[in-house]
Amino acid sequence: MSSFLIVGTGGVGGLLGGLLGLAGHDVAFVARGAHLAAMKEQGLVLRGPDGEHTLRVEGPGARIRAGEDPAAFGKVDYALVTVKAWQVEEMAPRLRAASVVVPLQNGVDAVPTLARALGDEPVLGSLCHMLSWIAAPGVIQWIKPPPVVTLGARTPAQRAIVERLAGELTKANITTKISQDIDAALWEKLLFLAPMGSVGAVTRSFAGAFRSVPESRAMLARAMEEIASVARARGIRIADDAVARTLSFVDALPAEANASTYRDIVAGRPSELGNLTGAVVRLGKEAGVPTPTNDFLLAALLPQENAARSLK
Repeated sequence: MSSFLIVGTGGVGGLLGGLLGLAGHDVAFVARGAHLAAMKEQGLVLRGPDGEHTLRVEGPGARIRAGEDPAAFGKVDYALVTVKAWQVEEMAPRLRAASVVVPLQNGVDAVPTLARALGDEPVLGSLCHMLSWIAAPGVIQWIKPPPVVTLGARTPAQRAIVERLAGELTKANITTKISQDIDAALWEKLLFLAPMGSVGAVTRSFAGAFRSVPESRAMLARAMEEIASVARARGIRIADDAVARTLSFVDALPAEANASTYRDIVAGRPSELGNLTGAVVRLGKEAGVPTPTNDFLLAALLPQENAARSLK
């Protein structure tokens, strides 16, 4: 069995780490506040389609551990980094004891940020899709479909590592895919997530509303087209039909669907705006590609984002 460090025990990290713990791996969870206190008192509870499971969090030397400082857990085989994208830079230097680092953030900033701090070889390319959240301190709720993790080698030496980790995750009931072009996969997810969150936040509406209004639907499509243009200008080989497929995916979502950027901004919390729409604007400028729709979305939302960060 392998050892895993879960850096951020929210909906993503809590679910993945919980499933790995249930499969018999050594798991150390990084959490804080009421969530950490509840985990230490009652264990980490997973509530999902297969019922409720509790992982007991014991003291030093136990198979399942929890604490605030990732460095306190010593050497581990894998660190799954599931904090918010804007928290990665501060966390990166504290992950040097991990043999392999797997960033599961939204956007395209996490891999280069971690690689600057840790070097290229330890940092895999990766992304995830799942419907899970903290239902209460110490409790992770998830619904179907099962969690999906996509892994990709960034160097030739990482290919065997990716295969080995994919096998470990699959045995823990985590659907795992291996991408032959992880950069394209990350950008295609960004093409969906950044406009979905920003258009939802600007219009203060769910997918069913903004996709059905011609004006806001056109804004959504323009934002996606700009992201595709920036990606291609940067040498990313995203598919020619990426925008059309993504719009079809949005159309198939439940009417009440929204994105974490929307939820955070509406709730007055710091969001990943700067690492999603903000990254599109920044990387577009670097590549000399105009991004007027994303410029507007960023400008419209920044006052609320800045206010949330001043209060955190």
